[in-house]
Amino acid sequence: MHPANAELITRFYQAFQQLDAEAMCRCYAADVHFSDPVFTDLRGQDAGDMWRMLCARAKDFSLTFDGVAADEHSGTARWIATYVFSQTGNTVVNRIEASFRFRDGKIIEHRDRFDLWRWSSQALGFKGALLGWTPLVQSAIRAQAAKGLAAFQAGR
Repeated sequence: MHPANAELITRFYQAFQQLDAEAMCRCYAADVHFSDPVFTDLRGQDAGDMWRMLCARAKDFSLTFDGVAADEHSGTARWIATYVFSQTGNTVVNRIEASFRFRDGKIIEHRDRFDLWRWSSQALGFKGALLGWTPLVQSAIRAQAAKGLAAFQAGR
């Protein structure tokens, strides 16, 4: 166990619990690489802006995390985000497995894994449950998320 890197992960999620995107971003290296099933390849400022957007738009949000573990180079955690998806008003409970890589006391890589079909079933309701497993719907989810991030960045 590497206490400083484990504390860095803990600090990241504690900031997220408070919807403090700036504190989250301070945990990242300037050239961080983030990926998850929706935002598949965000780097640097784009990764930080994703968190800024999600924190700014969060509605009825709560987060729990556990399983924080880290060594000198990498780490892991589990987290659960519960929130209302603004486009449908549906409540989502998203269970995520996170992995990290570190450099110079910062997160240089952050990968979140979750079941996009399960997420779409909750967020989109019947349509997501019926079609959320298809590449067409998953691509549409990714495109909509990218469009939302671009609009957020343009409005800053």
